[in-house]
Amino acid sequence: MDMNWHPIGDISDIPLLGARCVKTPMMKIAVFRTDEHEVHAIENRCPHKGGPLSEGIVHGTSVTCPLHNWVISLETGKALGADEGEVRVIQIRNDSGQLFVALESLVMVAAE
Repeated sequence: MDMNWHPIGDISDIPLLGARCVKTPMMKIAVFRTDEHEVHAIENRCPHKGGPLSEGIVHGTSVTCPLHNWVISLETGKALGADEGEVRVIQIRNDSGQLFVALESLVMVAAE
């Protein structure tokens, strides 16, 4: 299936080991940049109590929720360690520093 990619900004808008919250018509997503300059996008809510993951601490390919220290994988969206739960992973593309999200993945997330 061909994806419809929606531009969301430049990788330089996201600090190294940081995140930005992106508002879309369907939902808020958190876009992260790792120390390896990889970008990941997930729902901006912790599966535990809905904390804003974009305000969490990025380490490796994980983020720690700022509210109750749940650790979420940026690659799978799943809670790590003894915690259980997950958030949706949003498809993201880095095209020479320009970031795009797949509109289809946003629609699928919003519908569930």
